[in-house]
Amino acid sequence: MVKVTGYVIKERREDGEPFILLELSGGLEFVQSQQTGKFYATSKKTKIPATFGEDLAKEFVGQTMPGEIVRVPCEAYEYEVPNSDEIITLHHTYSYLPSKGAELIQANQMQLA
Repeated sequence: MVKVTGYVIKERREDGEPFILLELSGGLEFVQSQQTGKFYATSKKTKIPATFGEDLAKEFVGQTMPGEIVRVPCEAYEYEVPNSDEIITLHHTYSYLPSKGAELIQANQMQLA
């Protein structure tokens, strides 16, 4: 399950038109620090674009939905661990996956194309 934890209003680069990004958070996870070896609590987070306005986005904050936030490979970038001075290099980002069933459907559709 994922939870809508907030939203942000951004502007499209092409034309400056505003659009909504919903902020999603996954469940509680424990991760081990690469530098200290100690564990800390975290939650996978991502943002997804929405087709509706701010009024509706406000109503969805707090709602839970089936699915998960999954790790997706990407080009390396530096990330500062919140509430610490630790800077790490990551090679991944996170994306929302509605459900395992949706993943199988997408894989099948890609094979048919």
